[in-house]
Amino acid sequence: MKDKFKIGIDYGGTKIEAILMNEKGDEIKRERTAYDRNYDSGISTVKKFVEAFKNLSNKTATVGIALPGFSSNETGLVQNANSNWLNNKPFKKDLEKALNSEVKIMNDANCFTLSEAIDGAGKDYKTVFGIIIGTGFGSGLSFKRNIIEGANQVAGDWGHQPLPYPTEEEINTKIECKLPTCGRPLCAEQFISGPGFAKNFNLKHNTNYKAPEIVALDKKGDPKANKEFELYEDRFARLIAVMIGIFDPEAIVLGGGMSNTERLYKNLPRIIPKYAFTDKVRTKILKNKHGDSSGVRGAAWLWD
Repeated sequence: MKDKFKIGIDYGGTKIEAILMNEKGDEIKRERTAYDRNYDSGISTVKKFVEAFKNLSNKTATVGIALPGFSSNETGLVQNANSNWLNNKPFKKDLEKALNSEVKIMNDANCFTLSEAIDGAGKDYKTVFGIIIGTGFGSGLSFKRNIIEGANQVAGDWGHQPLPYPTEEEINTKIECKLPTCGRPLCAEQFISGPGFAKNFNLKHNTNYKAPEIVALDKKGDPKANKEFELYEDRFARLIAVMIGIFDPEAIVLGGGMSNTERLYKNLPRIIPKYAFTDKVRTKILKNKHGDSSGVRGAAWLWD
């Protein structure tokens, strides 16, 4: 019997990553490359990866794609992608034509969640909520190692919902989301994503730091950075508490650049009970196991 292989593709805004795994989830090969930020370049880059990896796998590999948006089950067109050239394009159809084979496509936050639920930090839990806090702020729901997409294919994606219980300071920031399908002044992504966190800090202090630099300042004991993190953790806890009241997962797994901030795993469990409607918060807050490769692994697992 021939070995079964899986190809996963993570279609990012500036880079495309590919992984070849066997049916046990062992990594055979992984590569990442930049591409021209346009539709045709993306398809040709994915095609090169798939052709190269299929040559390593006896031409038998399945192909899954993690997309920064979603491919509509109703129209076949991509929606809500932050890589704007994908929106309203029949990406799945065009890619299958280029590859001459079927592919499965899902939102990248869903793929991250699937990866961590199958053999990552959430593998021992029945219900898992995966959150990516990086350039954007996305999330996904997993039940018994299956993704819940929902009727509108946006289940769990509360990153563009308004910040709960906003303070006067937050209301007065007037920071609006630029995404056409959002545009809300209290959009959660503008406070919780890495760029959003940095923007709030820089506006207050007339600085030009990036999020990792503010993390470094906090580790050195900078009081301004520490104060901003206290605000950040409170905002994040409010969002999580609202989500717990709806999905109530056993585990929450964090990914993306901000997930490397170790203080979150100590402080969020302490703050969430202030806002959650329960006697005790039993949900675990966990760091991802597979790191930057988690989404691409989830794409490969789509065929399971």
